[in-house]
Amino acid sequence: MPYPNPNIAYKSYCWSFGTTSFRTKNFNQKIETLLLLLDKFWTIPENLHQDWEGNSSLQSSFYDFMKEHNFLVGDASRKAKDAREKTSGLVDIGLITPKRKLSPVGNKLLELSKNNNFTSDNIFTIPQDSYLYFMQMLKTYNEFNGEYIRPYFVLLYLLSKFEYLTYDEFTFLLPLCINERLTNKIINVIAEIRNNQKSIDTVILEILFSMENYQEVQASLLNNPVTEELICTIGINRKSRTFDKAYYPFYLELKNVFLNGSENLLPLYKATKDIIIGKYWRSFLFSTQYEKTIKNNRRESLNNTVFNTIQNETELKTLFFQFMHLFKAKATLTDYFDLNKRYIKNTDIILFEDNTVKLDILPKHIFKNIESNLLAYAFSKTETLHDNISLHEILPELSFNEQDFITAINEEFHTNINTITEAQNTIEQHRYTKLNKMIDTKFSNEKLIQLLEYFENRNDDKINEYITDNADIPTIFEYILGIIWYKISERQGKILDYMKLSLEADLLPKTHASGGEADIVYEYSETNQYPAHNLLLEATLANANSQRAMELEPVTRHLGQHILRSNNIKSYSIFISNKLNVNIISDFRGRKTYIWYDTTNHDHFIQGLKIIPLKTTDLKTILQNNLTYKDLYSHFEQVYQSPNMEALSWYEEVKSF
Repeated sequence: MPYPNPNIAYKSYCWSFGTTSFRTKNFNQKIETLLLLLDKFWTIPENLHQDWEGNSSLQSSFYDFMKEHNFLVGDASRKAKDAREKTSGLVDIGLITPKRKLSPVGNKLLELSKNNNFTSDNIFTIPQDSYLYFMQMLKTYNEFNGEYIRPYFVLLYLLSKFEYLTYDEFTFLLPLCINERLTNKIINVIAEIRNNQKSIDTVILEILFSMENYQEVQASLLNNPVTEELICTIGINRKSRTFDKAYYPFYLELKNVFLNGSENLLPLYKATKDIIIGKYWRSFLFSTQYEKTIKNNRRESLNNTVFNTIQNETELKTLFFQFMHLFKAKATLTDYFDLNKRYIKNTDIILFEDNTVKLDILPKHIFKNIESNLLAYAFSKTETLHDNISLHEILPELSFNEQDFITAINEEFHTNINTITEAQNTIEQHRYTKLNKMIDTKFSNEKLIQLLEYFENRNDDKINEYITDNADIPTIFEYILGIIWYKISERQGKILDYMKLSLEADLLPKTHASGGEADIVYEYSETNQYPAHNLLLEATLANANSQRAMELEPVTRHLGQHILRSNNIKSYSIFISNKLNVNIISDFRGRKTYIWYDTTNHDHFIQGLKIIPLKTTDLKTILQNNLTYKDLYSHFEQVYQSPNMEALSWYEEVKSF
């Protein structure tokens, strides 16, 4: 049989949102910043009348423009290509057009970002930007061989029908739904997989080998002598056939070990090192990853796999081909997991927790009511991707009134409430139950102390790894400060309201391009230990040199304006940083005798502002000693009233808890 056509095309078997070139930290913030940069770029006179498409010079200019504005670092060898890739994900979800101009919906998101207006005003009670992303994801579609798929509708249907997807199902099965036939296949096999009647690997192979290009190259492999050229052809590499050259010596070593009976396994093990995704082969074939052990134990270092049973080269070729493409597919799908997760999490109605994907409470009940209608939209394109239209225009069947809300809450929590206020209170209680569970499992005092040390040493990678990479480090610092103060306050008060931060559905922080207020305004009712007052917690990670210029005026201004508005002179501020400039301490101490005026009425003023400076090391001491706010309030009041006005010795009093 002749070799397969060397130009046989790779055909995509899965969808993904966006591109891996824009799989970035601070995802929300980067999208908003990119929209702002594009908006500015097109106002530059020399760009006004140029077309994006096919214009490498203009595309390269936008790359340079992004770099000038610190959106990216490094020097791409192909600037135009990098500029296209960085923006293509926003084209896919309709925020910008293929010509890289902001669409009406892109302009709406930019407006929200500029105004820092993300309040909830929709049936899902999610922020406005999340609601916008949700509607865009409903409209987003992919085309495969003339057929269309709207992945988000498929996801909503699967989550409604099965209540959840495991991470493996989300990673390896959901993206294979590229048309109606395969979507129905995935729907049918999920129950079989969960009952151990079928494996995910089997499903992947069935789908791949139902494609003509895989059938053609497999037949050629089985009917021809194996050469490097043939191996490169049957690899059907997406980028370049030459990338698969490493599979040829690997195949020869497979043959040497499993057909010729070689006891020397090291060449086989080392051959996997030259394969980009060789880790899949190593973990499959070998019971150990130590070369010395493999050298000494020889065939005892092999796992018991189907390769141990082969009798001839036809069987070897068959298994080699199957696992070659199974591992390639799993590597690709694994690579897309993080990307798909980022786009989907932006909608804030889907939770990723405990290795499962599921709808949040209200969305679960909303979509359950229209489950049978969801697939009716899943296999068509939309002409309104770029348009800022209403949800009713996208999905007319979707409706949810107050009584539906109350019914959903009663079904979810087995309650018997009758009013919308009771329903909202139940949802709020659920959020705090969820928050407290997360604190118990994720934010013990010991872990918080470790995190504070990461902030002190600016071990940002560790912070992002443990908390989230969808928020910048200053935002996470404010968030952790909020969690710490909530614990110090014995978990009293509405910390989710007090933190002036945007939170994802999983209650972890996210950063927006314009940023929000830096304050955490903690509200305290009167007790035997203290009067009714508010505490403004101000956090910064600025270095010592820039701290004075960055924080001195805002901290004083925030507190002065807050007291003037509230008319409560008992309110005060705590300033917390990983470092404290001595002049910051001195200045804040001097605020005791400072007069803050109402600029519109000079007869209205405050005599003295109470600002307490703390370092993260002081927070660690508070946590180590299990001090509560009841203990701290009287201490802070005592040191504020102290006659000592010398900065450093006064700060020694402050931290002597």
